[in-house]
Amino acid sequence: MFKAFLQSLLGSSYDLLPIVVVIGFFQLAVLQQPIPNLVEILIGSFFVLIGLTLFVQGLEMGLFPLGESLAFAFAKKGSLPWLLLFAFALGFGTTVAEPALIAVAQEAATVAAEGSVIEATVQSREDYAFGLRLTVALSVGFAIVIGVLRIVRGWPVQYLIIGGYLGVIVMTLFAPPEIIGIAYDSGGVTTSTITVPLVTALGVGLASSIRGRNPMIDGFGLIAFASLTPIIFVMAYGMMG
Repeated sequence: MFKAFLQSLLGSSYDLLPIVVVIGFFQLAVLQQPIPNLVEILIGSFFVLIGLTLFVQGLEMGLFPLGESLAFAFAKKGSLPWLLLFAFALGFGTTVAEPALIAVAQEAATVAAEGSVIEATVQSREDYAFGLRLTVALSVGFAIVIGVLRIVRGWPVQYLIIGGYLGVIVMTLFAPPEIIGIAYDSGGVTTSTITVPLVTALGVGLASSIRGRNPMIDGFGLIAFASLTPIIFVMAYGMMG
């Protein structure tokens, strides 16, 4: 266990090294200014390194095996409605708790209030942020259901993705301008720390448990759906608002 932690720590160090080099180069060589609050930055960077290492270890020990085992169990049970219900619940539950989405929704509510899109009250901002989070979570749940159906039925992923982005283009033409940027960003923040590990494990585990499916070909693609559908749903949310 300790050896695996050290290896993960070393890997995390390599992952963070380019960021440190870029920041140090522009701060010292281009701006030619000393790094402000150097001690605090070093302490914070150490915490980031330890947190990233523990997060990766947690994924490998807990979330990935859990997602794969659940996918195997539902495939063995042979009940498609229960599998789809689980897929929707997984997509919805992981997204509504996504820290990045919470932050974006709160910021969007604040900007909407300042721009007089909604009333400048605490309750209005909270309702707007919650509505945005709920819309994105529903869209990701729907996306995971479509992705699971694709794996089960063997549908080509490229046609679904192309159709989805055509829908995004059409929605962009009719959506209010102030919601378009939020919609596109919402598609990015959904695929973050909580959603990606479980959804990826679900796809790979499901493809591995179904005869005739290749985990490399059929097991991936769920994250693409999870990034795509929020764009459409949030623009629809803006059009209805």
